[in-house]
Amino acid sequence: MTGAGPARVRVEAAVRRIREAVARPLRIMEVCGTHTMAIGRHGLRSLFPPDLRLLSGPGCPVCVTPGSDIDQAIDLARRPGTVVTTFGDMLRVPGARRETLDAARAAGAHVRIVYSALDAVELARNEPATEVVFIGVGFETTSPTIAAAMKSAREGGVANFSVLPSFKLVPPAMTALCAAPDVRIEGFLCPGHVSAIIGVRAYAPVAEAAKVPCVIAGFDPVDILEGVAGIVEQVRDGRHEVVNGYPRAVHEDGNPAALALLEEIFEVGDAAWRGIGVIPRTGLNVREGWAALDARRKFGLPAPEPDDLPEGCSCGLVMRGVIVPPECPLFRGACTPAAPVGPCMVSSEGACAAYHKYGG
Repeated sequence: MTGAGPARVRVEAAVRRIREAVARPLRIMEVCGTHTMAIGRHGLRSLFPPDLRLLSGPGCPVCVTPGSDIDQAIDLARRPGTVVTTFGDMLRVPGARRETLDAARAAGAHVRIVYSALDAVELARNEPATEVVFIGVGFETTSPTIAAAMKSAREGGVANFSVLPSFKLVPPAMTALCAAPDVRIEGFLCPGHVSAIIGVRAYAPVAEAAKVPCVIAGFDPVDILEGVAGIVEQVRDGRHEVVNGYPRAVHEDGNPAALALLEEIFEVGDAAWRGIGVIPRTGLNVREGWAALDARRKFGLPAPEPDDLPEGCSCGLVMRGVIVPPECPLFRGACTPAAPVGPCMVSSEGACAAYHKYGG
């Protein structure tokens, strides 16, 4: 795509395809929080017919991290001789006790922001008397980079580095969502970043089990509109295929090197998703051979719990596609970015934050 002219032609063509294909109420889900933000920023919902409803999914890693994991990180940060490292977007998310890492840091807990897990390894290397814990939050996009940092630490003899694992897997969660009795999803706009790692084939079990189309899309408006058009046309035609609408970044088998690294260091297990519950086989646990780098084993921490959200918070319903953020009674009232109640209003990829900033 080059120039505004060709882009406009593609946008108009995609919108026309969508309007012609939607003949009844349809509910499709954009799984990824980056898609949610892009859809809001570009005002794409205004181009859709009234019968088409886009729902936000659980594709915000910060939002689905259990509050008990945040509590454990805070407790570690208060241990003498221990520093907890994290990406900045975790700082303001309340844990199950309603305390944040940011507030704990202000009260003296040892919390440092890093830009990559390798930065945390370097910190541990430079401060051998300090236990350095990195909060391992993310989907298939982030987990390989953290796995690489773990491997670098072991190969470099950095024994005072460990990871508090809270990793999630996207495709099996999509299948589980479709199986829930109170959720109706008729198609998925699949995340581009995750798909670059796991590849096109990873969605075949989702499409087959749930009988819904899955279209992988990039993040510019043309990518998204063409992805949505592909989904609604499949629904109209009674098909449920996996389509790669982002071939410049996503390949059939994904990134073999990244997938091999995940297989080497992690094993699939059940995972607690905040506001949703425990979803079987949607998490990555550290393998026994890498236990020395697992903060949960190293410090004798219990497994995370699918804790409840704060009273009145509807983040769980939003992330499951049951409602959209403005339907939450706290939205833009008791819950705002300046005073967030639930995680979906905190994260830069959270659906509530997107709706608050750009409208519905």
